[in-house]
Amino acid sequence: MELSRIAVAGASGLIGGALVRSLTADGYEVVRLVRRAPRAKDEIRWDPEARFVDAASLAGCDAVLNFAGANVGSRRWTDAYKTRIRCSRVLGTAALAEAMASMDQPPRVFVNGSAIGYYGETGDRVVDESAPHGEGFLPELCVEWEGAAAPAERAGVRTVFVRTGLVVARRGGAWGRLFPLFKAGLGGRMGDGRQYWSFVSLHDEVAAIRHLMAAEGLSGPFNVTAPEPVTNREITAAMGRVLHRPTLFTVPAPVLRTVLGEMAGDVLGSARVVPKRLLESGFSFAFPDIEGAVRAALR
Repeated sequence: MELSRIAVAGASGLIGGALVRSLTADGYEVVRLVRRAPRAKDEIRWDPEARFVDAASLAGCDAVLNFAGANVGSRRWTDAYKTRIRCSRVLGTAALAEAMASMDQPPRVFVNGSAIGYYGETGDRVVDESAPHGEGFLPELCVEWEGAAAPAERAGVRTVFVRTGLVVARRGGAWGRLFPLFKAGLGGRMGDGRQYWSFVSLHDEVAAIRHLMAAEGLSGPFNVTAPEPVTNREITAAMGRVLHRPTLFTVPAPVLRTVLGEMAGDVLGSARVVPKRLLESGFSFAFPDIEGAVRAALR
């Protein structure tokens, strides 16, 4: 698909920022959705929690990429913060979908963020996009988050849901918090370390999103995770090898639950998620293994 003008929501975040840099470097015209008054011609005003977006400014956009949302791992999940997490995703997605549905000539494709949290706890069981959603805060959030895009789908906009795993990046996201600990020699496994973490390098995350955006005929959910999930114990060992640091520390599960509250369930839980549909679409991972992904993040 030939695309030229692309709108990005969440451009200040880890994934959105990397997307903007990648697309701009390749000559695309990128417009960013901002919550303040626009200061430049490449900005569009929106207020996700008020379900507002300037639909007229989306005219001429070939694609809308939405990776906006409050940081899931930045603080303890109080009821108030859970509400903020939900509203920033669900209401923002609804605002964009409704704006596109109201347009005479809407964008051709809507790529909307989601997460492998959709599946909840999977244990040792391998799951792909055909698996049902799990139970709990994150699975319920993901179901509602994806459902909010329905107006765009009904309007004929090809809609893709990117169910992202744990993004391996030097700054931002879960790994942005892990790297300083491991560099200081304070890294170690969490709980018993047997839980699966489905990871993806930031490079492959951006490449997969661009692949899904450009490939005609692809719609619905796609897991964006490396092909072989690994356990927290294996990740700990890989971090130690790459950073040349000891990994002797262990954070017991009770301590994590005390410090993180409900969010500890996501850290200690096991999600063995594979990117079946993404691989079937012809996508090739540059960093399919955890050690390569960690090394890529440090470049």
